[in-house]
Amino acid sequence: MHVAADIEGWDAIAEHRTGTAGDLATAHWLADTIRAAGAEPRLDMFPFRRRVLRECAVEVDRRRADGVPLFDGGLTDEAGVTCPLTRIDGAGRGIVVTTSSPGGTSTEVSRARNGTFRAVIAGSKPPEGVPGLTLLNAPDYVRPFGPPVLQVATHDVDWLDAAAEVHSVARLVAHATIENTEACNVLTRVPGRDPHAAPLVIMTPRSSWWTSTAERGGGIAVWLACIRHFADNPGRCDVLFTANTGHELGHVGLERYMARHPRLATGARAWIHLGANFAAADCHHAGTRLAAGIRYQASPDLFAMGLETLEAFGISPAMIVPTDVRPGGEAQNVFDAGGSYLSLLGKNPWFHHPDDRWPETIDLEKTETICRAVIQIARTLADA
Repeated sequence: MHVAADIEGWDAIAEHRTGTAGDLATAHWLADTIRAAGAEPRLDMFPFRRRVLRECAVEVDRRRADGVPLFDGGLTDEAGVTCPLTRIDGAGRGIVVTTSSPGGTSTEVSRARNGTFRAVIAGSKPPEGVPGLTLLNAPDYVRPFGPPVLQVATHDVDWLDAAAEVHSVARLVAHATIENTEACNVLTRVPGRDPHAAPLVIMTPRSSWWTSTAERGGGIAVWLACIRHFADNPGRCDVLFTANTGHELGHVGLERYMARHPRLATGARAWIHLGANFAAADCHHAGTRLAAGIRYQASPDLFAMGLETLEAFGISPAMIVPTDVRPGGEAQNVFDAGGSYLSLLGKNPWFHHPDDRWPETIDLEKTETICRAVIQIARTLADA
């Protein structure tokens, strides 16, 4: 199998943030890999307005913490905001200090954004992850709201908390400029034997905050493996492949794809979503084992088949999402549209962390097993 080589190829491109040079390099690398597999790639380019970060930091009494602003929050100019720090239960229009976790929407950050504060400092405190600078996604990227939110690393949380207790004056800068550029999805189609059969769609996100190798590399590797399989062994139906940019920014790439192919939402035989983190290894940090795990999501019509296939390959999901619960990741777009889906995600101790890199964060044996299972699931669906 090509799993290790594909994950190494992903990791060799250091930046995968939407609309960046690294994002475009990833698109061309995927296109070359698809072509080598015997399929014909297509880059679907679309206009994109990206935030280019300038100075982003907070200073208190000549001590400084650099950070990254929330991409769907407000921004400052070069001068920034200067006023006292406060806590989340404080009053007034100061700069509030709170914490955030990359695993989902932070309740305290949401509360602060909807308050009267002039700016927010969100310290990274992943509950079951590696300390550092871990970022929140920006689901409202195209409709940003609220005050500037500066995300800072774990090691800055305690001293900023202490400064907020005594209402020290801080200067916060979250300055970025907006650049008109292009982003793209990477697409290919492998024709089936019956042109009248409803197609199967296999999708994976291809953008992230950092290199994000365990977060994204597994999905990319399995996606490419499915292309190779069907290029050599066509199914009864067409198989449509899309690797979408904009995952961290409200799934803008998938929204683009679904808008351009509106009949696929419910007209596809099924959607297979190869989501985040299922390639991740367990991590030992500060004497504690931080376990990775697989999360399984599927619509009622595919639930039993997918789970039985995984179990036949010795894969036991750590979490199984009930069919009536809105799934995570891009599968939620298909769920919202009423389509059939089967989705794999996972838990990653390095989730949204700059140190998520090959080979330390990857469980290669697990990923290769998942790859075989997904190919079998896709084969079953493509021949139905």
